[in-house]
Amino acid sequence: MSATPDLASPSPHAVVIVGAGPRAAGLVERIAANAPELYGDGAPFTLHLVDPHPPGGGRVWRPDQSPLLWMNSMAEDITMFTDESVERDGPVRPGPSLSEWADRVRRGALPAGELAALPPEVVAEATSLTGRSFATRRLNSAYLRWVYERSVAALPPGVTVQEHPYRAVRVTGPRDGRQRVWLEGRAEPLVADAVVLALGHLDAELGPEQRALSAFAAEHQLVHLPPEYTADSDLSRLRPGEPVIVRGFGLAFVDLMVLLTEGRGGRYDRGPAGEPVYRPSGREPVLCVGSRRGVPYHAKIGYQLSGERPPVPRFFGPAQVEALLRRPTRPDFRRDIRPLIDKELGFAHYHRLFTVHPERTAADWADFEETYAACPPGSAELHALVAAAVPDPADRLDLDALDHPLDGLRFAGHDALQEGLRGYIEADLVRRHDPAHSTDLAVFLGLLSVYFQLTRLGDLGDGRLVARLLQLSRLRSARTAPGTAPRALPRRGRPGSSAPG
Repeated sequence: MSATPDLASPSPHAVVIVGAGPRAAGLVERIAANAPELYGDGAPFTLHLVDPHPPGGGRVWRPDQSPLLWMNSMAEDITMFTDESVERDGPVRPGPSLSEWADRVRRGALPAGELAALPPEVVAEATSLTGRSFATRRLNSAYLRWVYERSVAALPPGVTVQEHPYRAVRVTGPRDGRQRVWLEGRAEPLVADAVVLALGHLDAELGPEQRALSAFAAEHQLVHLPPEYTADSDLSRLRPGEPVIVRGFGLAFVDLMVLLTEGRGGRYDRGPAGEPVYRPSGREPVLCVGSRRGVPYHAKIGYQLSGERPPVPRFFGPAQVEALLRRPTRPDFRRDIRPLIDKELGFAHYHRLFTVHPERTAADWADFEETYAACPPGSAELHALVAAAVPDPADRLDLDALDHPLDGLRFAGHDALQEGLRGYIEADLVRRHDPAHSTDLAVFLGLLSVYFQLTRLGDLGDGRLVARLLQLSRLRSARTAPGTAPRALPRRGRPGSSAPG
């Protein structure tokens, strides 16, 4: 069934999906897969998709973004389709991952009409993409659009899809009856039996601090860009050569840096030893970057795990979560949850160290594992066990040092700090590409396991502490791709030099 443009015709049965990004596309795919069971009587049914941005990618994955903006996952890890590993109701409907879809584009294995509809720049990128590439958001937008159109085409004849390129501003009506979705600029609402809010990432309302900063900037003829999606920011207000204070060293900063350097005509050449040397265009501002941690996220790991995966969950799994949920009083994150998480991550780390790098240990894994399991989380006994069995402190897991690598360090001055930060980042890049430190990847896999358990706990504990742990899990999610060097920040008047990080 093909999608139709915005129409106001009523339907006996209708669902309104607010937001037409990947979640909405996935919902359409599941409706199509389950259609024989859900709509066996062939009764007319209308799906209304409401989004001012193109369906499939929605706002975040819209096609009109700079090719300098990448995804944060490798192409082989991106898919919109199900397989037997997915917990689901309904049948499996396999389909290509992003990298497999790009391979079809490269081989001309898509129908002629679908290939002809792809922009030349998308085809060019697909031609050079590998499974371990970090695709542009623009390429993923084309993939998501293809998934959406394929899913719409798979709907039975009685199901109609209507696309409404507007913003939804409110929903009215009873919870147990038909509801009305009001669209910006439209006099009449959409009437639905059910409304799905597939809103994705939302903008944040400005708090008192941000409003005060905006007022201060306006009073002193300065520029203040509030927290928002970098792709949506008006960066033209940041003038060449002007100092810009940037709060935050996360992935939004990476996007900002790229758009203000390469996006303004700067480029990277190779130096005598093959190192990247930035050649400024002269149109860049000067970025003064800071954050509470003082460093950017760790680089992505540039190798794949060999051998056995860490057998997690072990100390923070379904049984422990169920016990926490059964407590009559609200568990405290720092007292009740964090120690279990620390022990779980330590188990992933030491399992890898003992089984893959036994020459760096002083005990048998079976003996260590038995004693480790018996030690209370965070106890002196556990620390003594690790100290005796792992001779080199560098091989021991220190989550606090991982989270706050600058704690306790002192620098003689500004220049020494800059040099120290550059050395930290370069050493991090080397480590993330060295399988001798494969314990890092084991801990990352442990963090993924922890993340899924935390989602079951919901809002238990101090939300800020949960957020900090999730932030810790992102320490390994910086966007530097395997096999590439970090993007340096240009310093005014010194081509090739870099500011912190």
